[in-house]
Amino acid sequence: MTQLILGLILFLGAHSVRIWADGWRNRTIEAYGDKAFKGVHALVSLLGFYLLLVGYGEARLETVALWNPPIFTKHISILLMLLSSILLVATYVPRNHFKMRLGHPMVLSVKVWALSHLLANGNLADLVLFGSFLIWAVLNFRSARARDRVLLAESESTNLPKMFATLITLGGGMALWALITFVLHAKFVGVAPMG
Repeated sequence: MTQLILGLILFLGAHSVRIWADGWRNRTIEAYGDKAFKGVHALVSLLGFYLLLVGYGEARLETVALWNPPIFTKHISILLMLLSSILLVATYVPRNHFKMRLGHPMVLSVKVWALSHLLANGNLADLVLFGSFLIWAVLNFRSARARDRVLLAESESTNLPKMFATLITLGGGMALWALITFVLHAKFVGVAPMG
């Protein structure tokens, strides 16, 4: 559990700089340059990600059950993962409705991903991992939307979402969901969501 917690601190900490220390981030980038900042950020993130993967894998072996989720929550989780996959794809497709109406679809995707996994799992390791990501996503989304309001006040945008971009987002999100649900999750996590 120690590696999992240390990994979460490093990974989520590196991704929380804009939440807690945006001014420091900007000053550091000015002083050392964007590439240096991103390089250190990437190293800390990768180390944190590695530790949380290894730590979660080990913590899952020491099962500490906090609750036993009912079967129907697993079905809800699978549907929520479809939404999470669509939001993740929306991050990369310009001018789709999700991105333009909701803002920050990747953070929303993480929020839905974490919630869906909390619904389907009741072990301590799951609560620590997915609960941490859910709290981070809520705080990050709030912070990002506050920055958006400042930027929107400075410059009015008249871009409208494109239906074709939204259809690509939906199709890509469904394909990603199917790939994860039917192939990748069982292969890399060892759990078949539909099994």
